Amino acid sequence: MCGLVGIFDTRGQRPIDDGLLTRMNQTQFHRGPDEGGIHTEPGVGLGHRRLSIIDLSSGHQPLFNEDGSVVVVYNGEIYNFQELSAELQAAGHVFNTHCDTEVIVHAWEEWGESCVERFRGMFAFALWDRNQRSLFLARDRLGIKPLYYAPLADGQLIFASELKALLAHPKLPREMDPRAVEDYFAYGYVPEPKTILRHVFKLPPGYTLRVSMDKPLAEPSQYWDVPFAPNGITREQEAQEELVRRLREAVDIRMIAEVPLGAFLSGGVDSSAVVAMMAGLSEDPVNTCSISFGDPKFNESEFAAKVARRFGTNHQVEQVDPEDFGLLDKLAQLYDEPFADSSAIPTYRVCQLARKKVTVALSGDGGDENLAGYRRYRWHLYEEHMRSILPSAIRRPLFGILGRVYPKADWAPKMFRAKATFEALARDAVEGYFHSVSVMSDLMRDRLFSDKFRQQLQGYSAIEVLREHAARAPTEHPLSRVQYLDMKTYLVGDILTKVDRASMAHSLEVRVPILDHKLVEWMSGLPAEMKLNGREGKYIFKKSLESHLPQDILYRPKMGFSVPLASWFRGPLRQRVQDALLGPVLADTGYFKHGMLKQIVEQHQSGMRDHSAAIWSLLMFEAFQRGLRAA
Repeated sequence: MCGLVGIFDTRGQRPIDDGLLTRMNQTQFHRGPDEGGIHTEPGVGLGHRRLSIIDLSSGHQPLFNEDGSVVVVYNGEIYNFQELSAELQAAGHVFNTHCDTEVIVHAWEEWGESCVERFRGMFAFALWDRNQRSLFLARDRLGIKPLYYAPLADGQLIFASELKALLAHPKLPREMDPRAVEDYFAYGYVPEPKTILRHVFKLPPGYTLRVSMDKPLAEPSQYWDVPFAPNGITREQEAQEELVRRLREAVDIRMIAEVPLGAFLSGGVDSSAVVAMMAGLSEDPVNTCSISFGDPKFNESEFAAKVARRFGTNHQVEQVDPEDFGLLDKLAQLYDEPFADSSAIPTYRVCQLARKKVTVALSGDGGDENLAGYRRYRWHLYEEHMRSILPSAIRRPLFGILGRVYPKADWAPKMFRAKATFEALARDAVEGYFHSVSVMSDLMRDRLFSDKFRQQLQGYSAIEVLREHAARAPTEHPLSRVQYLDMKTYLVGDILTKVDRASMAHSLEVRVPILDHKLVEWMSGLPAEMKLNGREGKYIFKKSLESHLPQDILYRPKMGFSVPLASWFRGPLRQRVQDALLGPVLADTGYFKHGMLKQIVEQHQSGMRDHSAAIWSLLMFEAFQRGLRAA
């Protein structure tokens, strides 16, 4: 895994500052500690940091074609590079290495922009073609690898794997995007293509961007989307057999490496399935690692150990300190933007643990989005059923009133916490789903934001992110539609971002076989009832794995990486919360009402309300603000 950076002159061939390019490149040293390289010529500068995985002795970047007219810097893995290499050599291309990087330059020569449609893997790359005077940027279909870019006022386009590299450029404006701030406090991250800075963008998953000298900056172009087209399978037995075959193949092609390889093993269904496939494909014991929590409510280590024993893995476990909150400022540095998923803490720790033994780790990410594993999907279908029974003219006022008058009861058993359900039923499908995934409700954000900041938003609301994706969704099925929304927002903006930055902080490459695009396409085409069957999410996945994994692994309640924020904020982080939320940094932004910040702190620390999600979001935003000032 690697990091790339570049400067491109859209107005001609002005000289590139080698020193500046090198400094930008070095901000991403952690992504590629093995070696670095830069290339400059009039109007173009490309930089790269390398973490060597395949063809350790060569494959240095920037990498050129035979005559030096095409050069690429690249982050990722193309798993079908060997078959593509054979096809390209048969067409007359000459290879000087045995790495997947060289496939990109020859594929560009052979197929042009459509080369990305041939690549199977995770990737972000920048390719300069001197003969065509054009720069080509591309990102993989699911957004596993990141790519940021920013057009500058002087006509330069700068781009990199991480935002921190762009922040090293003195001409990059630091102006915040108010809409991105609204998005962040709704979702807990800034969804693509926006970033927290007004003039910086993320290239969306499944998109490319071609830029030519002396031409206006074009819009990104989409080359792939999740199809949700029926795949013809209607029988469960057929689906089970095909799912295991496809998963095994997706795992198999991700086990190619010339460095130590292993897997994350949480004890959940997805990671256990990946380890089961790896064990069946490997002659040697699989290296696995997991994190243990002292609190049994959050601890899955006994289930991970059971899977490890079953498959005879080399398993290592470390217990996370229950007071492991010292990473707060570190996380703000890693993510470059405000990022409010507290499971970034244990994710950072499990990557740190894995790197002690391996350089490449396979993970089970993507199973919940692809196969309907989240509990919120079940609730959404229930709400959709209720919406279909009652006309909107009756439903909206009825449940709107109930949602307003019903007391908020975080302390009560779930069956008595109906306020959120009433509020959701008063909305349409997208509004209801937005309400279920928001870390701060519309009402809370409205009370939190200052009048001045509201004016800057000019009526913008974060729900527009979901509405835009819903308008382009290739399916009308209520389950498939919200799966699609999650793949476009939560999967890439939260899950994959979290894992990429946490793993790259330790120079660890993470591969995600369940997000193999061919497997994703096939799974999207399964009947919805095979994914969510009654109350059972990931139904067909679990059925297909019954001969591979124990019942209590497959059918126990989902846990995940949870962090005891509520108790932290009333205990050891009590003063930190008061200092951050009521201190000068948030006040200086002008975004917030001080009285509401004070109310959030007092209600939470008194035990009256659980505002832990809101407080964590504000803590991370405050830490980001301090880091931005220092950058």
